[in-house]
Amino acid sequence: MLYPLFLTFHLFAALIFIGTVFFEVLFLESIRKQLPAKVMLLVEESIGRRARTLMPWVLLVLFGAGLGMVWLRYLPVLATPMASSFSTLLLLKIMVAVSVLLHFLAAMFLFKSGRMNARYLHFIHASVFCHMVVIVLLAKGMFYLTW
Repeated sequence: MLYPLFLTFHLFAALIFIGTVFFEVLFLESIRKQLPAKVMLLVEESIGRRARTLMPWVLLVLFGAGLGMVWLRYLPVLATPMASSFSTLLLLKIMVAVSVLLHFLAAMFLFKSGRMNARYLHFIHASVFCHMVVIVLLAKGMFYLTW
């Protein structure tokens, strides 16, 4: 009974996280060119503040539920990660997800230390965006690709 609960929490947290990253990369970047710099700065600061308060909780749910799913169902599969396409893709998905977590922690550190700048922010957003695309493809591929 716990697995469906973990899966639901994992999917909703993924929707929030991926949706936020996609919004920032695909929408906010093009809006920047259409708004005055002062207005855009206020928008970015407001979104950034909200994201920095909400995203740690979203990531806690996302990774907590993911770990719960692994513990309940996929631990034996990960014991032999090259034995099947499913286990290989699951391991790759976990590795890319850990990279996303490291990106997030690096961004939080840069913000807290006052060293975050536009260049770092742009790089982190673009990198996490690419990671998210890979994670979604791996998640779907786990169930539909075989070799």
